Amino acid sequence: MKNNIGPKRLVSGAHYGLGEFLAQRATAIVMAVYTVVLLAAFLTGNNFSYEGWAGLFAQTWFKLFTLATLIGLFYHAWVGVVSVYQDYIKNVGVRFLIQTASAMWLIACAVWSVQILWSV
Repeated sequence: MKNNIGPKRLVSGAHYGLGEFLAQRATAIVMAVYTVVLLAAFLTGNNFSYEGWAGLFAQTWFKLFTLATLIGLFYHAWVGVVSVYQDYIKNVGVRFLIQTASAMWLIACAVWSVQILWSV
């Protein structure tokens, strides 16, 4: 029986998590910057009505920034839940079903948020 402990252990799949780690950090930065911009717009604005917010979200640059943030949010959530599922759900079939349901839910939320964003 081989001992898979210590410096002579077999390491497979190294660096698979690096891309996801970096993606989560990048999406977190995008979400933080968006939060600062939204907070600045709120604090410097004087029209706290529906028309004021609709005017802010009617600008193309703000819609695109919001869309990029939402896509980042959904990807951030996907990477996070997949990591949790892989760590705690050992049955491959159950994990596949839950990951598929999560992916469908996140895609539906993304489509719905684009529909809402572009209806303003």
